Amino acid sequence: MQTIAPRSRFVPRTGGARRGTAGAPRLWRLLLVLVAATGAFLAGAAPASAHAALTGSDPKQGAVVKKAPAQVKLTFSEKVAMADGSVRVLDPAGKRADAGKTADLGANTYGVKLRKGLPDGTYTVAYQVVSADSHPVAGAFTFSIGAPSATKATLPDQQAGGGLVGVLYDIARYLSYAGFILVVGGAAFVLGCWPRGAGVRPVQRLVTYGWVTLTGATLALLLLRAPYTGSGKLADAFDMGALGDVLNTKTGAALVSRLLLLAAAALFIAVLFGAYVKRDAPEEAAAKKDLTFGLAIGGTVVAIGIAATWAMAEHASTGIQAGIAMPVDVLHLLAVAAWLGGLAALVVALFRTTSVEAAAVRRFSRVAFTSVVVLAATGLYQSWRQVGSWSALTGTSYGQLLLVKIGLVVVLVGVAAVSRRWTGRITSEAGDIAPEVAAALVVEQRTVKKTVAVTGAPKGEAGDAEEASGASGASGTSEHAEDPADSKNSADSERSAQLARQRAAMATAREKRIRDADPHRSGLRRSVLTEAGIAVVLLAVTTALTATEPGRTEEEAARATAAVAEAQRSGPLSLKVPFDTGGQDGKGTVRLELDPGRTGSNDLHVYVKRPNGSAFDIPEVKVSFTLESKDVGPLPVTPSHIATGHWTASGVQIPMAGDWKIAVTVRTSDIDQVTVNKNTKIG
Repeated sequence: MQTIAPRSRFVPRTGGARRGTAGAPRLWRLLLVLVAATGAFLAGAAPASAHAALTGSDPKQGAVVKKAPAQVKLTFSEKVAMADGSVRVLDPAGKRADAGKTADLGANTYGVKLRKGLPDGTYTVAYQVVSADSHPVAGAFTFSIGAPSATKATLPDQQAGGGLVGVLYDIARYLSYAGFILVVGGAAFVLGCWPRGAGVRPVQRLVTYGWVTLTGATLALLLLRAPYTGSGKLADAFDMGALGDVLNTKTGAALVSRLLLLAAAALFIAVLFGAYVKRDAPEEAAAKKDLTFGLAIGGTVVAIGIAATWAMAEHASTGIQAGIAMPVDVLHLLAVAAWLGGLAALVVALFRTTSVEAAAVRRFSRVAFTSVVVLAATGLYQSWRQVGSWSALTGTSYGQLLLVKIGLVVVLVGVAAVSRRWTGRITSEAGDIAPEVAAALVVEQRTVKKTVAVTGAPKGEAGDAEEASGASGASGTSEHAEDPADSKNSADSERSAQLARQRAAMATAREKRIRDADPHRSGLRRSVLTEAGIAVVLLAVTTALTATEPGRTEEEAARATAAVAEAQRSGPLSLKVPFDTGGQDGKGTVRLELDPGRTGSNDLHVYVKRPNGSAFDIPEVKVSFTLESKDVGPLPVTPSHIATGHWTASGVQIPMAGDWKIAVTVRTSDIDQVTVNKNTKIG
């Protein structure tokens, strides 16, 4: 019996395990459900929020200027990447009114020059740029020259970062993170925790599939980058000119660097599952030790390089303390890969093989604990850097997603603690013998007892008799065969194939009994599979976090926007409108002052003057406010006459901000009356 256990311990028959394991189909079904749920999570998410916000413009949004400005200026909350055509100014007829070339004016302000001789009317400014952390930013606003007018300017329905291209880009981002975790974490698990796993086919496939996934996702991101930040049209993914422009950006350089590093990773995988596996002979121990050291150093360098391609192009590369944030982000990604990628490799080992040792599980348990500590430290720093305040933690999308991620990590750590307890039970009961070996011994002992009870012979003799019986049956069959040499060779081949199939079936059944014999191993499999399921959802939340505007940036942009809006609406609103009732002495000018000129309660003053500037006492003045976009109004106001040419009203309520139409009715006699209108932004 001492010779049977090691054979089942170190020589896993992966093909038989795949056919005979009842848990494997359940495993794949569960993983498919989790992946589908993750896809629904990503598909249901809104398009990625912009990581830079427009905080000011000149002319201001909704402003009416007397003459056309020389250029339009846009100010953002952070530096953005802008190309010619990123800012378009459309005249009332919908035609381009800008010169096309944009200029960096400093202090996160950018300008585009306007053509000369522009007519009066309402102009639309549309912008589409890329923030410093690689995410697209798009928007539009209007201003008027002379007076507001109708406009035929239309903006494309498809905006950068949305639509089908946005969904595909988000899926590719998720797959790139998943591939990185599998290839780095799986290789680290083999090299650091379970060297024998390098020769196990399911583990080899896991790491290889991770490399293929990461490579394919990186290529997809590179092709989709142009339409993702530009037109939003999938066909533009194959525009070589646009691809050339992408290669000149920070994100394009990072993706190309990742592809080059993946070529080095392919060489690492080939050596790990090739030359490394073949050096199992005792006389090659020293050479294998040197190879292990070389693989560890080379693999670490490649893993750090791949992780750095994210750190140098996304959140960590912008904002405060970027020089510290980027290495911290690399460390965070490596810790995630070591924990979750090793967990995926352990799931495969527990469900698809019988050769994983208790020592390997214990080593991974220590690696996972260290990874959690590193994740806690780096995550705490990243949270402070990206959120910055308690209000942003609960009041922004980034902060709320971060709370969900923290909750999932806590649950994952709790399930991992259960796995550690199962590992401890296995170790305490099996001692220095691996759990699956102990289970094999139990199975073999039961088999021996049954064999002795039935035949009265030891298991070894029974097995010999069984083989002899099979051989005699085969030879008995061949006695009636023809004597020629070719017939004999054919019969020998058939007997060999039959014996091989019998032995494979026996090995498959034995491996299944070994897997199912140990209740502690079954408990460990369940807890580790639960960990893997939570990890899949955790990865989806993490991917969504990378595509969400950081809480600190969102609050800073909101404060800047509020300050600009406050500056725009500070002081009383003053409007001057000429009128002509058509009767005798029916011309003049009415001036309205609304103080403080914002939502809520206001004081209204109306001054009426003749063309020569003297005060004009008229029989009646009435005012009304209408917000047509919200179907509010008209809200009538009848001011009181308090002095020559001066009327006033207190407590004039403006319920909401918007572009209001102010109608002033002036009556200069019993029959002469006119209503003049003026549009203005209030609030």
